[in-house]
Amino acid sequence: MGFFLETLFGGLMAGMLYSLIALGFVLIYKASGVFNFAQGAMVLFAALAMARFAEWFPKWFGFDNKVAAVVLAFVGAMAVMVAVAWVIERLVLGKLVNQEGITLLMATLGISYFMDGFGQTLFGSDIYKIDIGMPKDPIFLFEKVFEGGVLVNKEDLYAALIAAALVACLSVFFQKTSTGRALRAVADDHQAAQSIGIPLRRIWVIVWSVAGFAALVAGMIWGSKLGVQFSLQQVALKALPVVILGGLTSVPGAIIGGLIIGVGEKLSEVYIGPMLGGGIEIWFAYVLALLVLLVRPQGLFGEKIIDRV
Repeated sequence: MGFFLETLFGGLMAGMLYSLIALGFVLIYKASGVFNFAQGAMVLFAALAMARFAEWFPKWFGFDNKVAAVVLAFVGAMAVMVAVAWVIERLVLGKLVNQEGITLLMATLGISYFMDGFGQTLFGSDIYKIDIGMPKDPIFLFEKVFEGGVLVNKEDLYAALIAAALVACLSVFFQKTSTGRALRAVADDHQAAQSIGIPLRRIWVIVWSVAGFAALVAGMIWGSKLGVQFSLQQVALKALPVVILGGLTSVPGAIIGGLIIGVGEKLSEVYIGPMLGGGIEIWFAYVLALLVLLVRPQGLFGEKIIDRV
């Protein structure tokens, strides 16, 4: 039982991080009606910016306080992501208002490749470390309940708590604030939103900035665990089946979808993997997403679209 709980907790914590990345996809889709293929590149770009700023700022400003370096690097990286959001709106999205969804999708694909190359040019292509001070020692929980207790990595636990807090804040932002309601209105109909005075271009800057913030937090956490390297995009790709499973229009769906996939891939790898030769964790999420698409194309929590003729 203890081993099962260890696997379950590991899946839940990984699932919260998947949900954090998936939120970026949902935010962009809800505000523009387009699937943002550049979200993985945003995670990498934000993580690179923070890692390099944490290294450069102490040299530029002449101090050696690690906490101050991390805080300033986070603020600097967030400023970079806001600038990226503004540039994307001015040079790309603002020119494609009311265009077909496939046009916007291809635009985000181009943004993704540009950010990959520009990030490598600007920040370098080595493996960088982000040290945000999270403890890496394991702890034992429920020692009085199970013999030997349940082994949990402190870093994974803190990362999951940070991700959960951000997910909760973004959910409240979307559901309870006037800006969040404006974002939903823009997603439903660009022209109708403009006709009632909603500033479409400003809304797009806001939502890309919020998605950039989510990408920065995700990149910071994954960078602390794995190092900042271009393989981070592979982690971001795990968020694709999450949004398919939960639904592209649902913030709660991104959360629950991430938890389902996180737990499912861990349990299947441990309990089914030995019978099939392993490797289930690599493809489990995509097969599950495919099965959901066959039964419920809009996802478990997505809005069902009915076209009336």
